[in-house]
Amino acid sequence: MRNPRTEELFSGLTASAGFRGLIGSLSTRTRTGTLRLSGLTLTAKAIYAALLFRETSRPQIIVTDGNKQAEALFPLLRTFTELLDAGTTPLLLPALDVLPGQGMSPHAEILATRAAAFDRLAHGKAGILVLPVTAALTRTEAPHYYRQLTLTIKVHDEVPLDDLSAHLESIGYEKRDPVEMVGEYSIRGGILDVFSPDQAQPVRIEFFGDEIESIRRFDPESQRSIHKLNECVLQPLTEFQKSRDKGSDPFAPERPRDASILDFLEEPLVVIDEPELIRAAADRFRIRLGGEPSPFFLEWEQFLEGAGRHDVLEVRQLEIGAIDGAGYYIPTRPSMAFHGNLQVAIREAKTLIESGAKLAFFAPATGEIERLADVFSEYSVPYQLDLAGDRAPEYLRERAQSTGGAVVLIRGDVAHGAVFQETGLAIFGSEDLFDSSEIVAKPGIAHLGAFSADQFDLKPGDYVVHVEHGVAQFLGVREIAQGDAKGDYMLLEYAGGNKLYVPLTRMDLVQRFRGEGEARPALDKMGGATWTRTKTRIKAKMRDMAEELLKLYAQRKLAQGFVFSPDSNWQREFEDAFEFTETRDQKAAIADIKRDMEGPQPMDRLLCGDVGYGKTEVVMRAAFKALGDGKQVAVLAPTTVLCFQHFNTFKKRFQPFPVRIEMLSRFRTAKEIKATLDDLAEGKVDLAVGTHRLFSKDVVWKDLGLVIIDEEQRFGVKHKERLKEIRNAVDVVTMSATPIPRTLHMSLLGLRD
Repeated sequence: MRNPRTEELFSGLTASAGFRGLIGSLSTRTRTGTLRLSGLTLTAKAIYAALLFRETSRPQIIVTDGNKQAEALFPLLRTFTELLDAGTTPLLLPALDVLPGQGMSPHAEILATRAAAFDRLAHGKAGILVLPVTAALTRTEAPHYYRQLTLTIKVHDEVPLDDLSAHLESIGYEKRDPVEMVGEYSIRGGILDVFSPDQAQPVRIEFFGDEIESIRRFDPESQRSIHKLNECVLQPLTEFQKSRDKGSDPFAPERPRDASILDFLEEPLVVIDEPELIRAAADRFRIRLGGEPSPFFLEWEQFLEGAGRHDVLEVRQLEIGAIDGAGYYIPTRPSMAFHGNLQVAIREAKTLIESGAKLAFFAPATGEIERLADVFSEYSVPYQLDLAGDRAPEYLRERAQSTGGAVVLIRGDVAHGAVFQETGLAIFGSEDLFDSSEIVAKPGIAHLGAFSADQFDLKPGDYVVHVEHGVAQFLGVREIAQGDAKGDYMLLEYAGGNKLYVPLTRMDLVQRFRGEGEARPALDKMGGATWTRTKTRIKAKMRDMAEELLKLYAQRKLAQGFVFSPDSNWQREFEDAFEFTETRDQKAAIADIKRDMEGPQPMDRLLCGDVGYGKTEVVMRAAFKALGDGKQVAVLAPTTVLCFQHFNTFKKRFQPFPVRIEMLSRFRTAKEIKATLDDLAEGKVDLAVGTHRLFSKDVVWKDLGLVIIDEEQRFGVKHKERLKEIRNAVDVVTMSATPIPRTLHMSLLGLRD
């Protein structure tokens, strides 16, 4: 349930003279002109759109100048239609990303979003539609066309399976076995599995001849049925039915269209957001189309002529010219930004409360609401909560109920707030309190960590090592005939000019030579004793190192490590801010690592996962847990580029929290590194990201609690073990997309976790 205080906060907005005048005009006028409303910021536009729908129940078509503005307005509309109980859920209709003549199909995600929007529009389930001007100008099919794209399947219906599969293909589904993702279907005998985009799980439809015998929902991971259904709805993934001869080009000449978005809603209110910007965008779009009218798009004047048959409302933040009888003004201004300075935010809040203002602070996640509640409690500012039915800790609810107050903390997707001068309401968004980080990884370097030197092809002149004969120089690949058969061989040259041909089928015997520095290695002699002596010497050193490693791991098993605290409110807030849904494996890895950190033994865990599967998010949560107990964290990367990428990633993710992150690499000057090392020793640096520079003897930690190593196979064994020896009781987690056999074997043996 909503907090009654929330309704009280926003109730005064409907009493605005400009809003009441607009409502009166909409209810009595005869559509002989255009209404104007000015003074509203972006957030205020969303609030008044929701209030307008709640007051009039009139559907709205909100046209913006581009996709960016539409995408900025949409989450605000979604938040405030829910918050104000407007009785509708807004729709977003993005513009197509292709033009006539290109012969290309639009992006699948854009098609799916548009198809879902048209499905709701055609079935009369839309209240507020927001779209860019290019989408508004695109000619469409009539509403009944989109209604027939959606199929409602019921038990005992008679539907030929071949016809059903052909229809699924025509509306964007792809045949896959097994069905695991949205938009897939499979046929096995008389069973059809299909995953509709509007459903959380796929359905399994069993046929007896042409009759549907049963419909069951099933788990895509286990492929096991969950429960029975009486019917299911299969929504399209494209607004243009595919055919074998026409494909899915939305601008094929065989597809003339004479409808527009204005035909989908009954008596809509057409809202033109910033008309001057929209007209300029429409002019630019016409130039992109070649400057001539297109059979696939309306002209802007044509759209306005069609909109004029309904009610038209022009909305501007700044009014141009005098406000006449058809114009209304609601004064608002952007809210103050605090750039992470909570003391200034609290001071401003107290000042506004003393002046009689009402305040609302928005945050997108429950964890961030908890953090704000802690801050307001610390500064003795009474507050109330509105989490829209979401769960909050009992102590937080009890504290909120006991304090009351003029401040309401609301969970919602509002980046920037607004101040309503007439009613004394001040709204603050999440990015008003904390700046949105603009630090992003540079294009093209995001996945460099997935590659190692072994992935690059050998070139003539490179040095290699043969298991039996030692160091040689690679001269290239030669084709050699043996009788009627031919084969490819690697040609290796040894000391004295001796040659060795190695068949490509035995490339496992050869690997690239990896040595220190740029010096050319000495070639071994085929059949000589030098390579045998070298292997014997290396084996002896490996035995010594293995003994040292065994002692180290035994000591770690016996050592008493730091027992980290259970998750705090800030930990929950940090995890709530993750913009994606955790996978099952991520959840399992996070739970295992937290359990290790909260246990008495030092953690030594190997975290395996392919590139892009979320290893970094797992270790960032571990790092945040360590920082929460006042410990320092070291993040070790094998290359300068990967180090810089991790530095930016951690800075962006930790930006809303009081965490100091520094980098030690050749990107830093000697003066900067010295200052960082001094602060690191004094405990002023919480998290340090570095290359092998972190191995240097001048790196001193005040209280190191966690070491994170990325792509450990890129380092020498001694380097990694030396880092662990810095603190015998330090927790260690190693990330790797391709762990080397030694590491994997030690994990399987139980020496590592």
